[in-house]
Parts: sequence; structure tokens; C-alpha cells
Amino acid sequence: CAGSPNEWRAICDKFTNAQNLTEIESRNDKENDPFRSKYKARELLREIYCSLKNFEAGEGEEEGGGESGEQRPTEQPVDGQREDLFGQGFSGDSPAGLRAARLGAVEYYLGVNHVDTEELSAGQEHLMNCMKLLERCRVSSPNVSLFIQVRNQLGILWAGRDETETAQGFLETAESIYQRYMKEDGSPPTDMTEYFAAEENLLTHQERIKRFELAYTHTMYYLAQVYKNLGQTERAATYCHTTLQRQLQLNQFTPMEWALNAATLSQYYITKGRYMEGRHCLSAATVISDLAGEVPSEATESERREHLRQKRAEIARCWIKYCLNLLQDAKKQLEDNIGELDTDRQEELKRARRREEEEEEKGRKSALLFGSEDTFDSIASIEEKAKDYFQMDGYVTDHIEILQDHSALFRSLAFFEEDLERRCKMHKRRVDMLEPICNDLNAQYYLMIRRQLMFELAETYNEMMDLKLALANRQADTQSLDNHTIKKFNHLCSASAKYFQMFLDSLCSPEGKFPERLEEEVLRPALVARFRVARLHSRLISTSPTVQLDNLNKSLENYKYVVQYCEANPEAGAAVETELELSKEMVGLLPLKINRLNARMDSNN
Repeated sequence: CAGSPNEWRAICDKFTNAQNLTEIESRNDKENDPFRSKYKARELLREIYCSLKNFEAGEGEEEGGGESGEQRPTEQPVDGQREDLFGQGFSGDSPAGLRAARLGAVEYYLGVNHVDTEELSAGQEHLMNCMKLLERCRVSSPNVSLFIQVRNQLGILWAGRDETETAQGFLETAESIYQRYMKEDGSPPTDMTEYFAAEENLLTHQERIKRFELAYTHTMYYLAQVYKNLGQTERAATYCHTTLQRQLQLNQFTPMEWALNAATLSQYYITKGRYMEGRHCLSAATVISDLAGEVPSEATESERREHLRQKRAEIARCWIKYCLNLLQDAKKQLEDNIGELDTDRQEELKRARRREEEEEEKGRKSALLFGSEDTFDSIASIEEKAKDYFQMDGYVTDHIEILQDHSALFRSLAFFEEDLERRCKMHKRRVDMLEPICNDLNAQYYLMIRRQLMFELAETYNEMMDLKLALANRQADTQSLDNHTIKKFNHLCSASAKYFQMFLDSLCSPEGKFPERLEEEVLRPALVARFRVARLHSRLISTSPTVQLDNLNKSLENYKYVVQYCEANPEAGAAVETELELSKEMVGLLPLKINRLNARMDSNN
């Protein structure tokens, strides 16, 4: 550039001051004047731009002028992106190429400045001016970083306006520029800050590489968001994984933010049944979260500790989801046609897995991008960490969701337990977790959650009842059950019926009237609850004929409800096909049993 050394030094100093105002001083701006430092930086950038234009005018060259032997590109698409960015235009290290890059960099920084101060249209204009200046040039070492970073910023800008496909275009071009540059050149490129740096302040090759790779990491990060918004979940996961790995390699990450992103990614892998990748992401999240120690500077020490505790609890919840999904998927593969563990199938899958595992894990682990794994000591400690943080006070729905996940873990574990006594104890743990919370919740504010809990408790007590009976039947037939066993069986049976009835009562109007027509979301649960109540009343054991008769009449009443409701609303039958068929059968059989009991009672009087 023309101008005396002192004039050039003044420009470099202004640029340094503008960077300092933007990156450091702006953190201390007051709430009532949040952009004070950035406005000051903007004025300095404008002064730099004017000085550069004056230098250009001093050389007698009009904007857009060329040099001997060099051709300006003729193609000028609307979005400023031409097809061959590497083959047309000025060389980046030529005087004209360097002038265009410097002016483009100032336009870039002015664009980012306006976006930061929420003046998006002005920001877009400056960023597009940068693109137009770069149209003069072909991609090369002195300008490739600017080529990529201006597209990153435009990608962010358009994504923020929900113009996802426009953002995608800019970001994918940035990606292709990086890939082609690394393939055809690969030398450490000039960083944009070096356009306004004295010779003694130029960056080392190592620092240039680091900054360039970080810019490309940002491209990967923004593309992950774009693909997610476009519904391309697998592609989004791949780019997210790449971003996380690059951040680790470059040592450019905020530990807790990185850990939460890795934990979130694990949930994608888990839903796809890719448990090795999910486990690896969660292990990395656990390790990296332990490095966290910083939150915004205005936070007090207690706020900092609370912030970290909350985020680590969120990662712990992801571990619970991992274990739960793993067990549920295994259960689906291993259950027989009556829902029990198929041990032959289990052994068959074990043998097949051993044959495949070594080769498969070796191949897939080569694609894993993080450092060494560090698994948790026990799932119990992870569960407790999450439950400790999300206490009922202030985190009601979070707390209950964790308890429900914990309960579901025991339900899935019970499937694999062959010892019926231990299986029953697992279900008892579920009751101990859910029952207190169900009874404590405000019925008005947490109606839907209470219904979920009541239904789950009813089913859990029902499962325990069946297990207790199965245990007793191993020792003696039903007719010879001892009084203790009968009492325990009846307690579990009554408890199950109580919670099913509580669920049904929750559907009633304030006046206590049961709805004539059930809403779609409660249709199946309500009819199943009626069916189960009917079944449970018929199973209660009593030596008193009067009590037996009362139980059978209650059973018949509920079976009749299922049949009559489906007759009045034929579409409901499809939701409860099995229950409806059995109810019809019992409506035919129970009156005969009731009549026999009545006759026996009459003959005894």
C-alpha cells in the first residue's frame, strides 16, 4: 500500500485497538450501554477503510481496476459465489490481490461488528461487500482464510433468519474451499489479522495453521446445525462428531459446553442402536466435564459450583438413558412369545456376537474421534448424582422423569433376572421410588404426571402379585397356600386395583361422573384399566362366600363396561382387541359362576 511508514503504522495500531475493543473491552460494557466498545471499534474500522481507499486513489487505480496480464472474473452471481474460485482473478500475493483482501477484511470485520450489535441488514451488506471484493481474486494462501470465514458468517446470518438452505450454500462452499486448498496447496495460510500487522508481529506457521483449522472447525459446527434443521440427522451427527474431535485436537473448547454437546450426540447414537459410539461419547463427556472450572466472570463461587453441578447432573441423566435403552433393546431381542427370557436365544446371540464383536468393534472404533475412554464406576452413582441435583423443589418434572427412567431400568433388569424372588425385589424398588411422589403431587397442577405414575404403580403391583403367586405355586398348589402368602397376594392384588381405580377416578368430572366418551389419548389406558380391575377383583382370595360374591360382581361390572363401551363406540375395539375378546368371554362365564355361588349360599342357609 502507498503511504508513509508512519501512516501504515497508524493503521496497524487502529486495527489492534479495534480488536482489543471488540474482544476484551466489550466484556466490561455496562448493561445500559452494551455496545459502547463495539461502536468505538466500528469507528476505527471505518477510518482504516477510508485510509486504504485513499492509498488506492493515490496510486491512481479505480476500484475494481486490474493489473497488466491479469483478468477480472466476468461471472458475478447474485450470492457472490462463482464456480471456479481457484482459477480466476488476481493472485492473492499480488499488489491488487492484497489490496482487495485488506479491504475485504475490513468489510468482514465491519459486517461482524454490525451483526454483534444486532444490525443484521447492515452486517449482511458489509459481508457481501467483502464477497464482491474477493471476486477479483483467486483462492490462495494469502486470502483463503478470508474466503472461508466470510462464508461462515453469512451462513450464521442466514441460518438465524431460518433461511437454512441459503446458509447451507455458503457453508458448503466454505467446506469445499478448505478441502481443495488443503489438497492443492496446504501451506500455512495468512491469518486476516496479519493484513494489519508489522513484520515483527506476524504469526508463526504453527499459529497460522491453528487459526485456519479453527475457522474450518467453525464451518463444521455450523453445518452440523444446518443439517439438523434440514432433518438430515445422520449427516448432522457426523459433522457434530467431527467438530468435537477437531476442538479437542486444537485444544479450543469450553469443557462443559463440549461435554454437553458430546452427551447430546450420544443420544442420537443410542436411538440408532449404536451403543458403542453412544458409550464413547458419554465417557468423553464425563472426562471432559471434570476439566470444567469456569463460567462467566460475573458469577460468584457458589453460582459457579451450582452451574457445574447442574450440567454434570444433565450428563448423568444421559447415562441413565443409555443404560435404559440398551436393556430395552436387549429385552426385545431375547423375549419369547409370552414375554419371558428365552435362554436358548440368549446363548445363540452370545455365540454370534463373540464371532462378530472383535472385527466389528475394531472397524467402528477406528471411526471414533475422541481420546481414550473412561467409563463410570457404577450406574447407581450416576443416577444418584442426577437425582441429587434435580430435587423436587423447583425441578418437579425433571425429578420425576429421572425417577421414571430409574424405575424403567429396574423393569428392564428384572426381565433378565431368573430368580423370581430377586425379580420381585426389583419391582418393589420401583414402588418405593414412585409411590411417595405419586401421593405427594398436587392433583390439580400435575394431573398428567400423576396419571402416568398411578398406571405404572398399578402395573408394578400386578407384576409383583403374579411373581408371588408363581413362587408360592412352586412350593404348593393354590388350594394349599398358607395364610401369610394369601395375605401378601391379596395386598398386592388390592394395591394394583387401587391404583388402576385412582387412574379411572382421575378421568371423572369435578362432580364425580365418568365421561360418556373417552378422549383418544386416554382411550386405551382407561379400557385396559377397567379390564385389569375386573381381572384383579376376580383373583382376590377369600374364604367368605359373601366377599367372594362381592368381588365377582365388581369383576363382572367392569368386564361389562369394556364390552358395552366398544359396542357403543365400535372404533374403540381396535385399541383393545385382546382385552375386548377376553371381556366378552368373561361376561358369558362369570354369571354362571355367580349363580353357582348364590345357590351354594342359599343351600347353606
